[in-house]
Amino acid sequence: MVETCHDIGRSDLVECAELGVSELVTNALLHAEPPLTVRVRGTREHPRVEIRDGTVELPVLPGADPHGDDDLLLTFGRGLSIVARCSAAWGVEVEEDGKILWFVPSPQSGDEMVPGVVTGEPAAPAREPSPDEIQIDVVGVPLRAFMEFQRHYRELRREVRLLALAHEDEYPLARDLADLFGQLETDLREGIGARQIDEALRSGTAATDLHVAMPRPTAATIGRFLELLDLADAFCREERLLSLARTPDQQQFQRWFLGEFVRQEKGEPPVAWQDSPVSRRQSSVS
Repeated sequence: MVETCHDIGRSDLVECAELGVSELVTNALLHAEPPLTVRVRGTREHPRVEIRDGTVELPVLPGADPHGDDDLLLTFGRGLSIVARCSAAWGVEVEEDGKILWFVPSPQSGDEMVPGVVTGEPAAPAREPSPDEIQIDVVGVPLRAFMEFQRHYRELRREVRLLALAHEDEYPLARDLADLFGQLETDLREGIGARQIDEALRSGTAATDLHVAMPRPTAATIGRFLELLDLADAFCREERLLSLARTPDQQQFQRWFLGEFVRQEKGEPPVAWQDSPVSRRQSSVS
């Protein structure tokens, strides 16, 4: 952590970042499940420290326990209270398979605790069958590319949401992107074949076919997601995020994969990954 602060030119944050990481890692080791990772995200102007663990249960937030700090200290130590005093913003992001405790270190911190925020994705509600459902067949999906897509999307979604929460005035585009992600979230959660991907991963195959039934408006809406990802790439570059924009190979796979939903909603037949122009282009380059 010390080296990272120096590497990005933020030596002024070393003490508060090191203190916060020490407290949160200790708490994670005591009360959470592996895997445990520590990394720095955000921008050089506003770096954010993230400690991820494999537990979805929320910690008790400072001030949330009616019995006061004594019970908080007994169950979770002083970690969150200390983080609330050495950061400009902090919170908990709950994901499908774990949670992230994050904070924006601040050398101007003092005795006053900064309120934390809890964000994350609620469980997807059961969807009633739609009379306007269509069948989407995505043929020959390479699992490695899909997993990279899923990982990049989760990181990007979290990145823009937390930047918007902590620094909305300085990053108005982050708020716009976060709002757009929120509008599309239900459509995406309701199914682009995630369960079928999980089954294929367990079987050890390298590629699989997806057969997804979804309302026609949902398939059409996915076209907006393609535009959103391009906009997010530009944001990553312009705002100098510590996370990277997509690689050309990632862009090509995602345009094919999401494009299949848009094409088939219009009545066009499926085009398998191995038969798509972007796949042949990648093969010729490699």
